[in-house]
Amino acid sequence: MSAVPSTPRVRLHIDDTGGTGRPVVLIHGWPLSAESWKAQTGPLRDAGYRVVAYDRRGFGRSDKPADGYEYDTLAADLAGVLEDLDLRDVTLVGFSMGGGEVARYIANHGEDRLHSVVFAAAVPPYMLKTDDNPDGPLTQDKAKEMEDGLKRDRDTFFDGFTKDFFSANGELKVDEQTRQEAIALCKQSDQTAALGCMKAFGTTDFREDLKKVTVPTLVLHGDSDGTVPYEGSGKRTHAAIAGSEAVVVPDAPHGFNASHADAFNRALIDFLAK
Repeated sequence: MSAVPSTPRVRLHIDDTGGTGRPVVLIHGWPLSAESWKAQTGPLRDAGYRVVAYDRRGFGRSDKPADGYEYDTLAADLAGVLEDLDLRDVTLVGFSMGGGEVARYIANHGEDRLHSVVFAAAVPPYMLKTDDNPDGPLTQDKAKEMEDGLKRDRDTFFDGFTKDFFSANGELKVDEQTRQEAIALCKQSDQTAALGCMKAFGTTDFREDLKKVTVPTLVLHGDSDGTVPYEGSGKRTHAAIAGSEAVVVPDAPHGFNASHADAFNRALIDFLAK
């Protein structure tokens, strides 16, 4: 474990299993931290990979600056992680909001360091429903409701958010301890970061970014994701990236890397082996 400066201003907490295996960099969802990958780290390490997971700026154990919560800066933070650790032949795995970093990293920094990428329950191509994005799964009203809820009462918001995060068709798919652990991670987030990143993942258009993705790509999604629905996100990303693969996990909610960890890990490790 180390804290590596991704920019002169911001230090990111990084968990790195080390070793000589091909690196897999895990980029967590909102508003969690690298701790949310604990069901993946061991299996990936055991499969022979070097696993690197970091806390996004403003979240978990990383620095919490007053700004930088838009995707150009967040992608630059990711670039800093790869450069500081001198990682090459990397697979980037972006979960939910983290899928945006993957897309914007490629658009801004290229693919020279990359082997492949994974969009897991990820927000691209464009969440917000607009006149020129009618298939966007996030309405303006819902975005405003989320923002207002987080501003009004963080504890109440995170309680409801984690229920939705881990539920499929109205049924909670994890035990209560797992949900409470997620709430604890949510509460580590800085409020400015949480609000800034909520705006970023809800309103950033990645459609042009996805056109620049040429490395092997896996789209991994739960078919009952109520937070980032497959039809409006993963399915469209799969269609946008020529030659990409898609694995859709049955009866799986948004947080399916925890609720359906075996299926998630099997799909991921099968893809990495190719």
